[in-house]
Amino acid sequence: MTPIYLSSDNSRWMPKTEADLQAAVDGGLFEESHHLDLKKAPNSKGDNKELARDLASFAVDGGTLIIGVQENKDSRTFELTPQPLNGLPEKIEQVARTIPDPPLTVITEEISSAAADGTGYLIVHIPASPVAPHMVDNRYFGRGDKTKYQMADAEVVAIHTRRRNTEADTITLLRKEMDEDPLREVGAQSHLFLVAQPTAGRRDMCLPITGAKDWNQRLRALIQRALQTPRTRAALSTGFSPDLSSAHQDHRRARGVALSSSELGAGRVYTPKGGAYDESVVELQLFEDGGLRLLMTRLSEDTSSPYESPGETEQVIFDAAVVIFTRHILDLIRLISEDVGYHGNWAVAVGANRLRGRRRWNSSGTFPSNHRYSADTYEESTGATLAELSDAPGTVTRRLLGPLLRSLGSEEVFTKALTDEE
Repeated sequence: MTPIYLSSDNSRWMPKTEADLQAAVDGGLFEESHHLDLKKAPNSKGDNKELARDLASFAVDGGTLIIGVQENKDSRTFELTPQPLNGLPEKIEQVARTIPDPPLTVITEEISSAAADGTGYLIVHIPASPVAPHMVDNRYFGRGDKTKYQMADAEVVAIHTRRRNTEADTITLLRKEMDEDPLREVGAQSHLFLVAQPTAGRRDMCLPITGAKDWNQRLRALIQRALQTPRTRAALSTGFSPDLSSAHQDHRRARGVALSSSELGAGRVYTPKGGAYDESVVELQLFEDGGLRLLMTRLSEDTSSPYESPGETEQVIFDAAVVIFTRHILDLIRLISEDVGYHGNWAVAVGANRLRGRRRWNSSGTFPSNHRYSADTYEESTGATLAELSDAPGTVTRRLLGPLLRSLGSEEVFTKALTDEE
């Protein structure tokens, strides 16, 4: 159950039953505010548009809509008005995904009425959207003290500027990881980097994991759950080696912990073992503040080139690896959030280097793609809500990887992993 913000005095209220809602009514706890609205269920196209405006307005700072609690305008009090629940969650989610631009992802939770007649209440949580503000009928909506309003151009510009600043901060974290790559001067393979940071987490948010005596077992268990997520497995047509499970060596790190493949030892010192895949390293770091960092150094590999002289090789990019690791990391972020009870947003960035002039590997034949990447590095960042990580990981993946895959000519190859159709 997701907590509801009622006021500064009651910021984590979690109703589970009709009696909880009635107690809130009786106690005078309900008041429409910047973070809370109460309504009957929509039953017309006009109601759907009005609902979309409400959802869009909440998406700027986050909020909750409770369907089934209605205001008595005369007495200025609230009363329970249970609504038919059959199909209501699906209807709300459809409105959120089809009317606002860009679409919204919301979380719905049902509370059945004591009458057991199919009626009840629907709690609709609207997380603060990383791509807010959202338009309805070509207008942006925000939330005032108690009601929604049409946003002025200056406010829209300010929100976009704030988001760009957050994205820039995440790119700074990504570049730091790329600069500190322990294999920066090793070999010729392209390297993949993923960075994730909670935007509103406590400094010790992940201490229950990183500070535990069995942290390595707990983190491995979360990784295995991420690798086995049914939705992601259905979206991916292939696997890749190495994967997250290849990070099996335990390390304590400054303000966190890490799992790595055997070539990366204490202090992030690279020590090749003399094997064929020494240059292929995986490292996952988790910090006390919830920061997550991934390094994977087999984003490309030598292959024989049919266009060059006999015996000549070229490095080809495994774009499938970017998609696979991104989906798995997004699943891992969600699982970590659930494990430590963090319901806020995340900032996520993906980067890759040593790309210039390289083509994607074509797994269906011996010839690589004809599209050579024209820059040496790739960087992209986005925000993600917990609702998106749960229900729309493909949408987040597309925001992160769309420009790279389009440049390589392979976006259509990964349609399932970049969308969220059931």
